[in-house]
Amino acid sequence: MRAPGARFVSRLTTNTMALILAGGRGERLGVLTDWRTKPAVPFGGKFRIIDFTLSNCLHSGINKACILTQYKSHSLIKHLMRGWTKMNTDRGEFLDIIPAQQWTGDENWYQGTADAVYQSLDIIEGYGPEYLLILAGDHIYNMDYGEMLAEHVNLGADFTVACMTVEADLAKNQFGVMEVDKGGRIIGFEEKPSEPKTIPETSNMALASMGIYVVSRSYLSKCLREDAEKKGSSHDFGRDIIPGGIFRGHHFQAHQFRNPREGHKPYWRDVGTIDAYFQANMELLSPSPPIDLYDPNWSTVTHQPQMPPALFRDDGNIQKVQNTMVSGGCIIDGSQVYQSILYSSVRVEPGCVLDQVLALPGCEIGAGAILRKVILDNYCSIPPNTVIGEDLKEDAKKYIVTENGVVVVNRRLLGQGDGYQPNITISSGLRPPT
Repeated sequence: MRAPGARFVSRLTTNTMALILAGGRGERLGVLTDWRTKPAVPFGGKFRIIDFTLSNCLHSGINKACILTQYKSHSLIKHLMRGWTKMNTDRGEFLDIIPAQQWTGDENWYQGTADAVYQSLDIIEGYGPEYLLILAGDHIYNMDYGEMLAEHVNLGADFTVACMTVEADLAKNQFGVMEVDKGGRIIGFEEKPSEPKTIPETSNMALASMGIYVVSRSYLSKCLREDAEKKGSSHDFGRDIIPGGIFRGHHFQAHQFRNPREGHKPYWRDVGTIDAYFQANMELLSPSPPIDLYDPNWSTVTHQPQMPPALFRDDGNIQKVQNTMVSGGCIIDGSQVYQSILYSSVRVEPGCVLDQVLALPGCEIGAGAILRKVILDNYCSIPPNTVIGEDLKEDAKKYIVTENGVVVVNRRLLGQGDGYQPNITISSGLRPPT
């Protein structure tokens, strides 16, 4: 196999276009996706989930991308237009947004992941890329896609699937699971099985698909056109395209994902549930976080609204902020904040106690409030002396309480109107991003 030299990889990435599937509702995230698509959900203090996939493209030298949107895409499109439109078009770079086309006339919009690409196939072919990198816009991870492209070409594969080793119980009903031969060729694939097949040399580990694919434009076009004509197909990569190609004897290759940070374990999170989303945010606060937002060699790019620095004011109350991310525009007055992430323009009034709190942009927390293990969606205004997170049975009468005891609050649950309030200016005088 040819060694993937820098020039070889550079040629591949130059001739590759990323297709990012960003139309998913993310129903398991509940109220967090009431008014925005999952890739637009805030993460890590200042980012959106889709920023991680797009940043991976930039670090991999892939500067041509199309975003396929569908469900409640306004917040996502606005974020992309404000923060991701600085491509050098003179050099052929671009980031284009493709809304759902409804080619088939179905009222249900996209029928599956493969159908999402098929409905935009004429547009995709018009760009003329040699290779396509198909990505989900709703996962948190760092990855060098150039390595996967090089392996795909060197092995002469028809279709390459990125994978990682996970516990079989974790893969159950959650991920596509594959079987491979000694050379990594996929010989079996099952989408979200109830009993995942384990790796032969282990008793409890499975090889899970990450939903990341590399394929030539010509091969993909052929597969999608054939699938579109099949009655009974769900028009999905995991359920139809991959198993069908393997059955026909085509070369489907597994690419073992590795962390671009040497010596670090692979990190990839599908933050598809509220508990998973909360845990992934909390992991950022650990002494050695599994994904390092402060790594200068792999920065995460995002829209940067103009905000003043965070302000901590002492009003005579006990003031303590420990192991907490505080974003621009925040004001904390004489309160105790532990193991929390405060997104932009959050206001914490005097005498509050916040412990394991995710306060999304524009939230106001009234004086004396006590919040423990809580997610506040954008623009929530918590009344003074409110207590949330100490009596889950009582909380469940008013808010959303997860299996792991995370309480989720949004404006609708507080009786303050819809979650999407772009014209709100909070008492600090700042208007946070929506």
